[in-house]
Amino acid sequence: MAAENPVDDLLYLMARLRDPVGGCDWDRGQDYRSLVAHTLEECYELVDTIERGDVTHLGEELGDVLFQVVFYSRLAEEAGHFDFPQVVARLVDKLVRRHPHVFADGTLRGGGAPAEGAAGRDQAAVRARWEEIKREERQRKALSGALADVPLALPALVRARKLQARAARAGFDWQPGPGLVDAVGDKIAEEFAELRQAAAADDRAGMEEELGDLLFSVVNLARHLDIDPETALRRSNQKFERRFNAMEARLAPEGSSFDALDEQQRDALWQRVKRELGPGS
Repeated sequence: MAAENPVDDLLYLMARLRDPVGGCDWDRGQDYRSLVAHTLEECYELVDTIERGDVTHLGEELGDVLFQVVFYSRLAEEAGHFDFPQVVARLVDKLVRRHPHVFADGTLRGGGAPAEGAAGRDQAAVRARWEEIKREERQRKALSGALADVPLALPALVRARKLQARAARAGFDWQPGPGLVDAVGDKIAEEFAELRQAAAADDRAGMEEELGDLLFSVVNLARHLDIDPETALRRSNQKFERRFNAMEARLAPEGSSFDALDEQQRDALWQRVKRELGPGS
């Protein structure tokens, strides 16, 4: 029988799982910190489903992520801090506040509407206003500095891009122009030269530092090309995986393996697979 309000059923289920008497031992034993690894895993599974175009299982993965939000909310409710409806209410208030170009009078269902239609809005102005509102929110949270609330737990590529974008909005960035990509490319070459020097000196700490600088500069190039580095790297990972699997599949009928091939044979097999799978595959 379908529920009249599935969200209410979800909240009831969560309460039952956390019930001190009849609940689940595992769910009762969790706290904010213990859930973090599970939350990250569920988010990555959602991203993977989207990347694979698996719409069939997308709803299921979205449900798993939603359950994480409900779980944290239940922990907060038990501690007397807030509950799930308050989480939703605060989210709605924040999004209404951040979209004055949609909610002109500052209310969700008010009668006011912007004079311009959606197609006529200045997207640069909308984005600038969005960032201004976020700065005001950071100030209310007593967070100072343009980089104050970029989360430490973000994947490194994502965090590097956010840090660079924040710094750029504060005025710290390469000057725009036709030579911008070349200038950032020169910086990448400079960082790679420094990495080679550290490697030649067998300076492990220096190599780690210079490799980090090199990756940071590559992320900067991606930002100026308007390419998400995390997405680009995931796709390269998938491409490598397809090619490697294809090589293994071609070796299996021969009863061979990579360690039985010399360098030239391995390279020839790699090039063969690339030609057979085609560009980008």
